[in-house]
Amino acid sequence: MPTGTAIRAVREQLFAAAERILLRAGPSALTSRAVTTEAGCAKGVLHRHFEDFDAFLAAFVLDRVGRMDAQAAALRESAGSGAVVDRLADALTALFGSVAVAVVALVTYRDELRARLRHDWPAGVPVLTEAVDMIAAYLTAERDLGRIAADADIDTLAPTLIGTAHLLHADRGSAPPDAAALRRMVATVLANVVS
Repeated sequence: MPTGTAIRAVREQLFAAAERILLRAGPSALTSRAVTTEAGCAKGVLHRHFEDFDAFLAAFVLDRVGRMDAQAAALRESAGSGAVVDRLADALTALFGSVAVAVVALVTYRDELRARLRHDWPAGVPVLTEAVDMIAAYLTAERDLGRIAADADIDTLAPTLIGTAHLLHADRGSAPPDAAALRRMVATVLANVVS
């Protein structure tokens, strides 16, 4: 088997284990021992592929951010079809139903991880800044099609939608908001700009 394939398989096995732990128990439960145990491999495997645990976590976060590209492209391509509010509510549900909220908690929980991420991600919090870009690109496409007011302040609307959706989803102890509540929030934020 080519070396690159084996490395990718091990990395994905470790990333999948980290994601399961993060979703199940939160950032405080993420340790190298927990990840390798969850992945079913020896602890040395993680350290053979990554400089240290924070390097692993940085690679994990960037990998999960990279997975948002397909969702962003699909949302952008949907411009001009369906109701804008419904498209955004669905996109936000998918985004915050993923590992996104947990990754944000992980980044804020670990100082060393934030410091490492600054090399590849100089501003903002990975996932949230990517999500803002995704929403802004969609809103821009809808504005270009005349379905959103020409003077809509997309640079304010996109982070407002992401920030509010994050607040609605951030409570790990409660169920996520229902679809009606999320749709109501999107409709309220966009009330003055949707045609």
